[in-house]
Amino acid sequence: MNGGSDMTLAFELEALKEVASPENVFEDARGWTEYIGVVSEKPTYVVTNFTRKNRIRQDFFSGPRGKAESLEGVKDQFQTDRYVYVGVTDEDEQLAEQVDWEYLDVEDAAEAADWILAASVDDGEDDAEPVRDDWP
Repeated sequence: MNGGSDMTLAFELEALKEVASPENVFEDARGWTEYIGVVSEKPTYVVTNFTRKNRIRQDFFSGPRGKAESLEGVKDQFQTDRYVYVGVTDEDEQLAEQVDWEYLDVEDAAEAADWILAASVDDGEDDAEPVRDDWP
């Protein structure tokens, strides 16, 4: 994914939730992207809460608009050579094609950029101590 810095990178919120450390992903991606942000169909406060909780500073977000309108608006506002949309579903891939963005599945993006997926971290949960249900 190190294709240079003249790129705008957009994460679907659900894709960002699949990485173990969204903050580290954004920090890493800032080294090789010009602009980075999150788009979602969820209300603005959901995206804002997630980004604050994970200490993510984004250059753009979807706001009250839908994802297609958001991606089109980002493309109009930020002039770069590449526009890459990281998602998780077939609908995300179709959306990227519809608005003329490159699509990358979060698993492929994680592999290319050496990001750790949350599922990889969760695999160790079997070793965790049992939860006590007799505690007040």
